[in-house]
Amino acid sequence: MHTASDLFVIELGAVVLVLAIVARLARRIGLPALPLYLLVGLALGDGGLVELPASTEFIEVGAEIGVILMLLMLGLEFSAHELIDNVRRSTLAGIVDLVLNFPPGFLAGLLLGFDPIVAVLLGGVTYISSSGIVAKLVADLDRIGNHETSVILSVLVIEDLAMVLYLPIVSGVLFGGSLLSTIVTVTVSLLVVIAVLGAAYVFGDRLSAIALSQSSEALLLTLLGGTLLFSGIAGRLNLSTAVGAFVVGVALSGDIVSHARGLLLPLRNLFAAVFFVFFGLQVDIRLLSDVAVAAVVIAVVTIATKFATGWIGAGRAAIGKPGRARAGAALIAHGEFSIVIAELGITRESDLGALAAAYVIILTLVGAVLYQYSDSITLRAPTRSARLRPGTSRLALRTRRRRRSPTR
Repeated sequence: MHTASDLFVIELGAVVLVLAIVARLARRIGLPALPLYLLVGLALGDGGLVELPASTEFIEVGAEIGVILMLLMLGLEFSAHELIDNVRRSTLAGIVDLVLNFPPGFLAGLLLGFDPIVAVLLGGVTYISSSGIVAKLVADLDRIGNHETSVILSVLVIEDLAMVLYLPIVSGVLFGGSLLSTIVTVTVSLLVVIAVLGAAYVFGDRLSAIALSQSSEALLLTLLGGTLLFSGIAGRLNLSTAVGAFVVGVALSGDIVSHARGLLLPLRNLFAAVFFVFFGLQVDIRLLSDVAVAAVVIAVVTIATKFATGWIGAGRAAIGKPGRARAGAALIAHGEFSIVIAELGITRESDLGALAAAYVIILTLVGAVLYQYSDSITLRAPTRSARLRPGTSRLALRTRRRRRSPTR
């Protein structure tokens, strides 16, 4: 007797096997696999070749877990002390990021005839890079230890923290919330972020010692359960679940870091692939032709402004031209936050959803390719420190050695 569960298992198994083939193909042609995962999602979504009626809900949940695991793994590479120092040093880059990347979407919205509130939403779509996609790109290309990665991370963290203010405010305006309730929500969100980062800064070593276990099974369950729980609470407090997962990774230090990487890496790879498939499933490719021209124009402008953001930020950190190019290329990819922002205004402007989807698809693919080949953007020979390993500075090497020590 056939059941719905049988169809679910068949669909999910087929999707995973297709992703395995795509991953092998990506490795053979020398490209990151994630843009190809996105194309798989497009082929399986509305208007695509095949639809997935039984497994879509599971894929949606898996996508959320994928974002959480990607940001947790990225947070493991930085201590609270390093994070605070990086954000403080990158304040100017964060300001440049806002000044360069919010106006393209906002002005485009006005030119397309959207009302000012929807134009503000489109400005948010162009402003926010994808922490999840960038984290996967950095990890896939083994650039976590690079000097410019701290600058990239700092800009992304500033953007995610900016969403703590942005999302409650625009939601309140769109859905008629009172000024007082909006102010309370924003204040609570900021206090939570400050409190958690402060606790990680002071008690990170103690928390890590408590969580560490000689049993791999117990440690995996502790890390996964704790991260999901904290991320979920962060989401309920109008913070990003991704920010919550990143903070958990930052809070951990010492021996637990190396153990956590080994245990979580296979899970991250699986659910990260599911995330990009789900994103593609959300897009009805039949609607893309109507907004294609506008999406391309906005994407071209944003590619330039995001690249400039990374270039300026890395330059302020005294990083050479190859590292500046990598930083600029890494920030191009947009994803989950852009879609969340666009969904807020779909009922008010139907074209916003398709426009944001087309825009994100373009920047995801272009950003991944440019980041893959960003070293060829600069024509001069690499600096002496870069020759230690392509794209790796002496500071990055020292950072890696610190990671292997019991404390950070």
